[in-house]
Amino acid sequence: MADNARAKKLADLIQEVVAEKLQRGIKDPRLGTHVTITDTRVTGDLREATVFYTVYGDDDEERASAAAGLESAKGILRSAVGAAAGTKFTPTLAFVADALPENAKAIEDLLDRARASDARVREASSGATYAGGADPYRKADDENDEDAASE
Repeated sequence: MADNARAKKLADLIQEVVAEKLQRGIKDPRLGTHVTITDTRVTGDLREATVFYTVYGDDDEERASAAAGLESAKGILRSAVGAAAGTKFTPTLAFVADALPENAKAIEDLLDRARASDARVREASSGATYAGGADPYRKADDENDEDAASE
């Protein structure tokens, strides 16, 4: 069993090699500059690597074609990783579409809704006054009791 530092080091190397190979070595038009490698994780035994990627573009067709392009280039990418890593066993590569852009968009939408709600509350409260004065729980009798107690 390999230690976590070695797995992390191999994951970083795989991410770098795959990104470089996609940019310069693979001539598949489905991949091009549309695919970005965001993260890589390697299992503890260094046998399997999961490569997370994003595809720029909102079209589901572009995402599907990029996934097909990555699957077809998997062998070339694995041999490039094996040459760069110099390990006894080259990990198998699994490509997974990263959900980060969708999650970020969902969070941004929620924040926009919260800002709009805050603006509505701010508009409703502008010019409003307290229902019973600045401190509705303080009474004139309490002030006299405090003065008597302090003397």
